[in-house]
Amino acid sequence: MRHMSEDTISEDAASQAGAPEYGISKDKSAAAKRRMRRFRKYNIRMLILSVFILIALCGSLLVRIRSLNQEMSDLSAQLEKLVRITTRQQEVLEQLTEASRTAMGNSAVVGNKEENGKDKEGEDSGTGENGLPEITAAHKVYLTFDDGPGANTQDILDILEEYDVKATFFVVGDAGEKAEEEMRKIVEAGHTIGMHSYSHKYSELYASVENFAKDLKKQQDYIYEVTGVKSTVYRFPGGSSNTVSEIDMKEFAKYLDSQGIRFFDWNISSGDGGGYLFPKETIIENCVSNVSKYSTSVILMHDVAGKTTTREALPVIIEKILEMDDTVILPITDETTPVQHIKWQDET
Repeated sequence: MRHMSEDTISEDAASQAGAPEYGISKDKSAAAKRRMRRFRKYNIRMLILSVFILIALCGSLLVRIRSLNQEMSDLSAQLEKLVRITTRQQEVLEQLTEASRTAMGNSAVVGNKEENGKDKEGEDSGTGENGLPEITAAHKVYLTFDDGPGANTQDILDILEEYDVKATFFVVGDAGEKAEEEMRKIVEAGHTIGMHSYSHKYSELYASVENFAKDLKKQQDYIYEVTGVKSTVYRFPGGSSNTVSEIDMKEFAKYLDSQGIRFFDWNISSGDGGGYLFPKETIIENCVSNVSKYSTSVILMHDVAGKTTTREALPVIIEKILEMDDTVILPITDETTPVQHIKWQDET
């Protein structure tokens, strides 16, 4: 009995001694499984995140590709436009070259011409102020800028130079050294400089023909002093059809004629003359929509401070006009057909 009890006790003791080791092993296994589950979840999250990142990168790449395609299309369109403009300018250059050759070929008979530009039979020689025949085209367009030189004059000169286009600037009186420098630049660049009165004060200018005459002489002398050019083209402040003058505008027109000066109004207005700043798109539409209606189009614009949309619209205006069939942009010369709002000459 006693022996059996000892054996039983011995087995129970051994069983109790092994129990803690078995429990620890079970806990480790459970912990390992939890770590594996957490690792798998982490891997799945990282995989999903990587997929989202790849999708976002692909989307961004597609957007960039579309943007580059659009930029390429825009650049192609601009290139085509520049090619058309270059082609048109080349045609104008060829006309000038041919005109130059014609003038040189006729140099032997210059002695048969009178100084006033007419031959002995009284027939007009058809030459411009540079001694060359006027360029022939169905539509001649004259870009004109009033009231300057002003804050936008230099930018406008740069744009005209970029497109190799000549214009006409109707300037006012003494406006300081900067304005005088820009007047010289206008002349040096081959543009036409015209008179727009010295004072630009309607009440004084149109008070009498005598007042008008004094202002005219002062302006003409001033331009000559600054640029060395004796201007012979004039634009009335407000145009010849203005309703401010109490004196019939025909009287002023006749006085200009007596001085060998021609006046130019306009038949197309940009609309930038008032206090309201028209959008760039409106300026463009106003300037180009009616060009095809006239054989001679004189476009009224301004280059003074505040006319920012006129400056911004000018490149597009030039491009659209040069793209038109049989159309050229020219500066006003002695041979330019004047556009005038009033009939002032006595009918005979």
